[in-house]
Amino acid sequence: MQFSPGNAIRFGWEAFKRRPWFFVGAMLILVAANIAASIVSGAVDTVTGGSMDEPTLVGNLVSYLLGILISMGMTAFFLAAHDNPDGVEYAALWHPKPFWNFFAASVLASLAVGIGLVLLIVPGLIAMVLFMFATLLVIDRGLGPVEAMQESMRLTKGYRWPLFGLILLLALVIFVGVLALGVGVLVAGPVAGLAYVHAYRMLSGGAPRIQPPDARLDI
Repeated sequence: MQFSPGNAIRFGWEAFKRRPWFFVGAMLILVAANIAASIVSGAVDTVTGGSMDEPTLVGNLVSYLLGILISMGMTAFFLAAHDNPDGVEYAALWHPKPFWNFFAASVLASLAVGIGLVLLIVPGLIAMVLFMFATLLVIDRGLGPVEAMQESMRLTKGYRWPLFGLILLLALVIFVGVLALGVGVLVAGPVAGLAYVHAYRMLSGGAPRIQPPDARLDI
């Protein structure tokens, strides 16, 4: 099947419909995790002399690191949900390895996009497409950050306009979810996540290689 943004969105919607309440539950868990992360970082701010309005450097760092951990779980979950929507469990949301590779890939990709956006916006949009699969590759194939970025560039070659269209569609899906009193995000989030992974699977053309969720606390 030829990749197209519309097909990816359709896949996300059809997969969501197979277990709608399960996916809504997953989104609620992610919301709760983000709230807990905010509480923890807020407590750190208080201890280090800051506040919610004026967070400290330490509080910001704790918030960012916890956000990375949540993003890892979300990435692993949608990879597993795409490949086995009927069998995936909430345990897939806990996937703390490889934390530092994921952290580095996230930082490098964000820097590339951020610098590009400063440079007349267009280079940032290009970087956004080039490195859009980097963190997926860290979780799915266990690649290092530089390897993941290089492989993401390879996977997107020849499909960059359709992938840019997909990014716009995903943003639209989330925006519509937000407009629906915010509750729509509980549906829009899983649809967008599944569509995003579907694009990755279509272009990578390989068997899933994601490791099982690690129940240990070490990262």
